[in-house]
Amino acid sequence: MTISALLIDITLWGSVLVLGLIAFRRGRVVVVSAAREGAMDFINIVPRIALGVIGSGYIAAVIPSEIITGWLGPDSGWLGVLTAVIAGGLTPGGPVVGFSIGAVALKVGGGSPQVIAYVVAWALFAFQRLILWEIPFMPARFVWFRAAVSVPFPFLAAALAMAIGKP
Repeated sequence: MTISALLIDITLWGSVLVLGLIAFRRGRVVVVSAAREGAMDFINIVPRIALGVIGSGYIAAVIPSEIITGWLGPDSGWLGVLTAVIAGGLTPGGPVVGFSIGAVALKVGGGSPQVIAYVVAWALFAFQRLILWEIPFMPARFVWFRAAVSVPFPFLAAALAMAIGKP
């Protein structure tokens, strides 16, 4: 385990402890209710994470690495970034899907800037999320405006990654 992973774990567990103490100060009913809700979320989300991780292993085995390195490899440059942005916007699903695909791309030789662009594009404007979640809750004109002004961010993230170098 790296020091950064250890620090993240300590921070997360520390946050849970602090929140648990705050809930405890509010009373037994709050603590029990919060623990029940957290346990149910845990039970519901762990199978999805497991499926995503196992599925990403299958994706890595099924997709020839030449395809990933050709389209999203370190030598694909800005065309690879553009491809990654389009793929990110078209990728359906939640974090288990988006991050698993990004992890697979890295495993089989995808370039860091290209995979960063994919993940940022997926996070900012996955098309199905715009249609199924954002537009029903906010005016469509606002959603499309938000998506349009977000377009430069995956490219900026990729440019920064190219400037900084390989992680």
